[in-house]
Amino acid sequence: MYNGIGLQTPRGSGTNGYIQTNKFFVRPKSAKVETKAFEGDQGTGGVKRANREILEHDRKRQIQLKLVILEEKLIDQGYTDDEISQKLDEARKNLEAAATAEETSVGRSGTTKNKY
Repeated sequence: MYNGIGLQTPRGSGTNGYIQTNKFFVRPKSAKVETKAFEGDQGTGGVKRANREILEHDRKRQIQLKLVILEEKLIDQGYTDDEISQKLDEARKNLEAAATAEETSVGRSGTTKNKY
């Protein structure tokens, strides 16, 4: 027995009597964390601008998604591989041109219309 904890004798108990601490016990914190309310200009920082690389990646991903859907439709309609690749190239050029035109119009006006 160690500090009043454990068995008087481990004989017949199925254990060797070794006492371990509970590693998963979370002790409550004694110190309270002080929080401050918003004061003056606190919390009214400038608006963060979106990362240009992330927006570009998202635009390319949307174009690729549309092309995959188009490819599946063309396969279901029975087009040959050459015809499919040709139509996908044309569609990619059109989608990229539309995306760049939309990007330039966004740059001028500063807002976009939501397509959804």
